[in-house]
Amino acid sequence: MRHPLRRVAPTVLAVGTALALTACGATVGSGEPASSDSGAGVPELHNALPQQVKDSGVLKFAGDSHPPYRTVGTDGTTVTGIDKDFQDALGKLLGVRTETQIVTNLSAALQGMLSGRYDAFNGPVKATAEREQQFDTITWMTTRTSYVVPSNSTAGIKTVDDLCGKRVALVKASIVEDQLAKLSQYCTGKGKPAATALPLDDTNGTLLATQAGRADAAGMTQAAAIDVTSQQKGSYSYVTQTEAQGATADDLALLVPKSSGMGQVMLKAFQQLFDNGEYRRIMQQWGLTDVMVAAPLLDVATSK
Repeated sequence: MRHPLRRVAPTVLAVGTALALTACGATVGSGEPASSDSGAGVPELHNALPQQVKDSGVLKFAGDSHPPYRTVGTDGTTVTGIDKDFQDALGKLLGVRTETQIVTNLSAALQGMLSGRYDAFNGPVKATAEREQQFDTITWMTTRTSYVVPSNSTAGIKTVDDLCGKRVALVKASIVEDQLAKLSQYCTGKGKPAATALPLDDTNGTLLATQAGRADAAGMTQAAAIDVTSQQKGSYSYVTQTEAQGATADDLALLVPKSSGMGQVMLKAFQQLFDNGEYRRIMQQWGLTDVMVAAPLLDVATSK
């Protein structure tokens, strides 16, 4: 059986075309977006969907390039990854087809949902009290933050402590931004300089920044770091932030606008994936059993 994280090949060069297509903030994939077919689904879940979704038979997801969650093909529309697998599974339960519309970054996904352009976004995005003012969040995994370093780097990064005073590329408004701020507090508390954040649009951009020497490391989720180092053997190594260095295990969630009323139906759909074993199967397939949760959680940031 092949290693689950080798199912896709998210090299920086392979996604160059997709990055170019989205560089100006336009949404691509609107012609023939990545999609999944579904049957009648579970009547209780299908009937609870918003009328416009039932009428169209399509649930539209926003998605930026973020391997291994979403790897965008060179055509700028084809999507593979964990997110695609979960969307396919959700679509079958909901009795609708799912489509992924490619966006440039998290802000575009959030604003697009609020404007009605997209119905959902499967992250990985941290469930926060601020976001839960406008969105219902369904937590389905946790993560820790890792930092990817090119093998030919001369920055001397062997441990997370070595990131103090270094430049770290990260996806703007991501969980890594908050984790790096905590790492900087740890650094200054030990009398060392803080790390400097270089916010960019997506994970591939952060890797390009390290290759070009604009950043010393690229911050991302541990799952993404494992994928990068597995797919590009010998090109990168990574270190993972610990609790002593300010790290927390963050709740990663699917987001839907509160105004859509889909929070409960998506929670119930995810619960069925847990109950029927599909959740575990997908997570095992991608080698992510260490970040699984026992059950999906609705609005975890404000319900604690």
